[in-house]
Amino acid sequence: MSLDVTDATFPTEVVERSKQVTVVVDLWAEWCGPCKTLGPILEKVVDETAGAVVLVKVDVDSNTQISEAFKVQSIPAVYAMRDGKVIDGFVGALPEDKVREFINRVRPTEAEDALTTLLAAGDEASLRAILAEEPGHAEAVVALAALLVVQPDETAKAEGLALLERIPESVETRHLAALARVGPAAEVESVRIELDGLLDRVKDDETARQRFLDLLEVLGPDDQRTAEYRKQLTARLF
Repeated sequence: MSLDVTDATFPTEVVERSKQVTVVVDLWAEWCGPCKTLGPILEKVVDETAGAVVLVKVDVDSNTQISEAFKVQSIPAVYAMRDGKVIDGFVGALPEDKVREFINRVRPTEAEDALTTLLAAGDEASLRAILAEEPGHAEAVVALAALLVVQPDETAKAEGLALLERIPESVETRHLAALARVGPAAEVESVRIELDGLLDRVKDDETARQRFLDLLEVLGPDDQRTAEYRKQLTARLF
């Protein structure tokens, strides 16, 4: 089985999907004889992976943006993508044994499959198992930290913060770090009163400034108070 992909659906069906499974992109056209020979072979071999690899087809005549992105000069052209990046590919109609070699080369290993299963489970034990093998696995770090920082146990919160230091800072890590320090917004009493009280101290008191920023991070960008108080913070600092 294969899925027809267009310029419009490529970001979701290929780029995003490749973060979960290997996606093989078959670039073809109706007038291309070798494409019609290769297509059924690709489908057969990919079906043998039982979902470990997904096959998508792109008509290059109808989807010029994709063609330009892959810098297509001749077809059939086949590329394997994982985590949003091309990891391998070939041009021309290969025989079945060569196609099978290619698919086996790009499909996830048993170890990668095991990690994917653990990540999908998402429970604390599964996430810890991933980090025992890959201490810097970003998705597992974020997922486990998210479980830890909302616990009432201060030791758990501290562990969550320590985990976040393993990976580069991002929107997710900043939000989780703030949660660990101040708790969910619903549990922060009289947020506006506290923010007002901190405003006079943010310029010279680093602890107050961090508390102020953490409160805004927990409120989130959709809360109207966030934009209001960020403007006031800027005015006090500069």
